[in-house]
Amino acid sequence: MKTNKTIILIALLFLFTGSSFAASIGVGPLKTFGIFAETETASTIARLELVKLDKYQVLDRFDMREIDNYESFQSCFGKACLIEYGQKLNVDYILSGNIDGLGNKIVITLKLIDIKTEMIVKTHTSEFDNQEAELQRMIGIVIKEMHDVDVDPILKKQLMFNNELITSNNVGKASNRGPRMGIAYMVGTLNEFATRPEEYGGLEISPLVSNLGYQFEAQYIGTENFSALFEGLINFTGLEQGQFIPSLSILNGFRFGKQGWEFAFGPSFGLTKTSVGFFTDANKNLLGEKEARYWTQQDYESSEFGENNPFTYGYEYTRNLDKRGRLDINTRWIMAVGRTFHSGALNIPVNVFYSSQKGGGMAGLSVGFNITRSKTNIN
Repeated sequence: MKTNKTIILIALLFLFTGSSFAASIGVGPLKTFGIFAETETASTIARLELVKLDKYQVLDRFDMREIDNYESFQSCFGKACLIEYGQKLNVDYILSGNIDGLGNKIVITLKLIDIKTEMIVKTHTSEFDNQEAELQRMIGIVIKEMHDVDVDPILKKQLMFNNELITSNNVGKASNRGPRMGIAYMVGTLNEFATRPEEYGGLEISPLVSNLGYQFEAQYIGTENFSALFEGLINFTGLEQGQFIPSLSILNGFRFGKQGWEFAFGPSFGLTKTSVGFFTDANKNLLGEKEARYWTQQDYESSEFGENNPFTYGYEYTRNLDKRGRLDINTRWIMAVGRTFHSGALNIPVNVFYSSQKGGGMAGLSVGFNITRSKTNIN
């Protein structure tokens, strides 16, 4: 009976103090290249993930700084140097490796060295999608896999590099489909039509108008740093001033490089009212179809114009924008240039454009936003 109590006591002792018998480990410098995180930051993250693993007594950075010539070991990446570092730290193992940002991926390679046998006992390499904000999760995955610990498969799938010609975060496959909003200034004939009094067939509004719409797009050519796109834009102009001016634009777009620079051009189709008539000099009154189309010279001579009628000065009928006229389809040509800014999975396309038609057009700025749906925000 006494023997059983002794066994139980020993078992409890091991249970509560077992961590003191765990192997000790130090984290050497993790060399970083092509990413923003520095070597010390990467080493700190690895140390934290080792603590979570609960398999070692992990030396913290303050314990490691107590050894002589600590600074000289901060450029220590080779096996022989790391063994010497581990001996100075008086640990059983030392972890080191490198983290490289290579284009669209981050490659993490870690090695575990047994200080007593002076042998590399474990190595592991993984390729991740270039989402540096998730660096801690990436390092945690590599450390767990080194020690045969199960990893969340969903988390791993979200972070792993997808080895395709156009990857999940490649600008060539990024879609800017989404809402658009902006402002535009009317010039030329459009400016005159906007500012003309309503009684004379104008809109009587400010020529600075809002734009609100939605862009659709589809990629028909895509490489690592170039995309050719078909873009469709439904847009409504002047809503803030009580106007409803719809348009449909069909554009051919080209997107370049990781910065998301873009150039697009194509026709735009809209609805507007026009009439055939002429402007009088006295008050810029547009005499449209209902007022003037069928008038003769005799009609003008007997009217308020008398001898000072448009025919006398050789005016000709032309088709003009006229709110009182008939509904027509008008066409414009649009050219735009811009860039897509990125914040995580959020894309913010910003474009300047000019929409031209006979005698005038609109120059403006357009801003949109969308979420990259090929990635899931794991936060």
